[in-house]
Amino acid sequence: MQVFRGIPRFGNQPCVLTIGNFDGVHLGHQALLARLRLRAAMLGLPATVMTFEPLPREFFAPDDAPPRLTSLRRKLDLLAKQSVDRVHVQAFNRQFASLTAREFIEKILVQGLRVRHLMIGDDFRFGKGREGDFAMLQQAGREFGFEVESLDTVDFGGERVSSSAVREAMLAGDMVHANMLLGAPFEVVGRVMHGDKIGRTIGFPTANIQLRQTTMPLSGIFAVTVDGGPLRHAPGACSIGVRPTIGDRLALRLEVFVLDFAGDLYHQRLSVRFWRKIRDEAKYDSLDALKSAIDEDCNQVRRYFASEQTF
Repeated sequence: MQVFRGIPRFGNQPCVLTIGNFDGVHLGHQALLARLRLRAAMLGLPATVMTFEPLPREFFAPDDAPPRLTSLRRKLDLLAKQSVDRVHVQAFNRQFASLTAREFIEKILVQGLRVRHLMIGDDFRFGKGREGDFAMLQQAGREFGFEVESLDTVDFGGERVSSSAVREAMLAGDMVHANMLLGAPFEVVGRVMHGDKIGRTIGFPTANIQLRQTTMPLSGIFAVTVDGGPLRHAPGACSIGVRPTIGDRLALRLEVFVLDFAGDLYHQRLSVRFWRKIRDEAKYDSLDALKSAIDEDCNQVRRYFASEQTF
């Protein structure tokens, strides 16, 4: 998969295009991308995705933007798994946001990407003030020679599949439902970095996973499996939070205690898959109380994996 920063002023090869945030690359996104690949194959053109960094809501209302399901790097990994040919990552900044709908069509779609077939969701709006819509794209397609296809949202058990629905399930602690909407277990990938080593002092050395985002759509203690380095589907207890027992106003951290493992994981790139929420994060009066809580967390993780076939 080829990844480009921004849009060329004048594109060389025509494409079949879809546009969106693609946060999480959930079942709805996957259905759209499957149609994109099919149409691209029929036309003999590259299946192309245009996405944004930052996301539009992060640009317009950074304090109110919802936590991302995926960092940009993770999203690109997921798009590659969907066999997308090209991804254009467009900087969503003041200059881009000021483009009128007509300018977006002419500069981005026609001149820059040379779109021959455009696939969009049924709620897609574009241009300054969100003035552009499906009807405007259809008219532009007739003028500039590209086709426009609108796709309905995907339902799962009567529920509209969306990034918001996945996020809401995670915030409610329902990882089973969130994973069903994603089509796979929620996964965080990152490198193991040195931390403060407090877990090691109380008998639970944890892998401190580097996060590429300052907020997450979930928090608490989870039953997870870990892959990477010497680990293959290794069960573990994972904590995502701000560690209130250790201090106040600490940065968000993801830490994993891998059960029955005593090796060195520093600088390994690990994949952590989330299966079940054990409990919320809590503040304890002492490190001894925290140690007892972690011990019980590990017991619950063992019981969960002993009773569930997760992989």
